[in-house]
Amino acid sequence: MFLHNIYNKMIKKILFKSFHILLILWGVISLLFFLFNILPGDPARMLTGQRTDQTTIENIKKDLGIDLPVEKQYLLYINDLSPISIDKKPPNERYKSLILCPMGNYKLVLKLPYLRKSYQTKQYVGQMVSAAAVPSLLLAFSSILFAVIVGIPIGVLSAAKANSWFDRLGLSISSLGMSLPSFFAAILIGWLFAYVLGQFTGLNLTGSMYEYGIDTKHLVLKNLILPSITLGIRPLSVIIQLTRNSLLTEMKSDYFRTARAYGLSRNAALWKHALKNSLNPVVTALSGWFASMLAGMVFVEYIFAWKGLGYMLVDSLNQYDFPVVMGCILFISVIFIIINNLTDTVYKILDPQIKLKTI
Repeated sequence: MFLHNIYNKMIKKILFKSFHILLILWGVISLLFFLFNILPGDPARMLTGQRTDQTTIENIKKDLGIDLPVEKQYLLYINDLSPISIDKKPPNERYKSLILCPMGNYKLVLKLPYLRKSYQTKQYVGQMVSAAAVPSLLLAFSSILFAVIVGIPIGVLSAAKANSWFDRLGLSISSLGMSLPSFFAAILIGWLFAYVLGQFTGLNLTGSMYEYGIDTKHLVLKNLILPSITLGIRPLSVIIQLTRNSLLTEMKSDYFRTARAYGLSRNAALWKHALKNSLNPVVTALSGWFASMLAGMVFVEYIFAWKGLGYMLVDSLNQYDFPVVMGCILFISVIFIIINNLTDTVYKILDPQIKLKTI
């Protein structure tokens, strides 16, 4: 009976969380759609130039589906993005789908979300976003990894040596890192390590994930170093302060004094017991920073010419390529939602008391 109640609570929680995620996604999609539909400018006119005749403009509008009323465009856009959609017969050539149920002249299909085509390149937006997402996710992961590997040890040592010169130095660096804008840090770090010290570091001022020859394609990970450090400075600063302050609080707790009373040294009690319990604020910061990185890396990617989502987003905005812009923002939003919901699971691993309260 006890296990049955736990199972029912878990099912209800999963259903509630799924509904919550879908509601947020619907809000983001609706906001994006209506925002880009009230922006000034005619996509058909932008594609063809000012001297095109009206017949050509009308044909392009029909091809893009922007000749319909806004409410109908909205329903079609929701239908395109939905994994379970209503499609016409014969099969639509825009995407591959699995027929679930025939419905007269229509059919219920299962498919991947269809993000439509780029106005400029005529490529599928889904393919463009998935290709650009790989460099962006690699940059975000490497930046967070840099922040964690450097930030947590510095935070622990600052707490262990509170009020020492090392602690004051760490706090000063942390405060400077949080107040430094990413675009300014990118320019400064690029100028210093790629231009002034370039002959010693061997790093490039600009460069993407791959370098292309006539018939070759090379992975160049050294181009990742400067963008990762630049993007990781602010989360590094936050992690240092959060780890230090949280550890100082844990070191005043009863269980820490008990561990010391049983013969554990101060450093052993700190690393084995206090550190794990102090990581909840750090996990909160990491989840928020990783998701916000995908939105905040625009300047960093553009300055270092790291061709990911941020670079493609700026380039598409310059060309008024709205389907690509919307695709990039939707992808970032989905990642943000997924990470925020995964944070609860990590909390339960780090703090068993949270798990007990939720059962």
